[in-house]
Amino acid sequence: MSAPARNGGAMKLALTYALLASVATMVNIGTQDLFVRLYGGPYALLLGMAAGTGAGLVVKYVLDKRYIFRFRARDLGHDGRTFALYTVMGLATTAIFWGFELGFEHLFASRGMRYLGAVLGLALGYLVKYYLDKRYVFRGASAAGVSP
Repeated sequence: MSAPARNGGAMKLALTYALLASVATMVNIGTQDLFVRLYGGPYALLLGMAAGTGAGLVVKYVLDKRYIFRFRARDLGHDGRTFALYTVMGLATTAIFWGFELGFEHLFASRGMRYLGAVLGLALGYLVKYYLDKRYVFRGASAAGVSP
């Protein structure tokens, strides 16, 4: 494959990944916001963050495996093991995301700034996650047909 074709494929992959990460971010933040609005009890923010993270994780996995890594599991067990590894790789990136969100909450004490921190943390976390997933989770799959 020629260098321009590879670069074009890499650009398409980056744009697709950014779009899908945006969808997962909206699901994450939307779920979190809905949770916090409906539940005002103890630990509402942390529970909302956990709910949003869970919803975003499932959406991101489905989108990544299909559109980014073109991964097809052999069976349900294989898919379950892949999802478990995908989740483990997400622990470090979740720490980045939560750190940004809670840091912005602490510094600015406003919902809008907290969500800005969440979006920034998710963006950075998803960038790191792509490389972790490519190397450890979907190593047998080539990202959207683009050779490494």
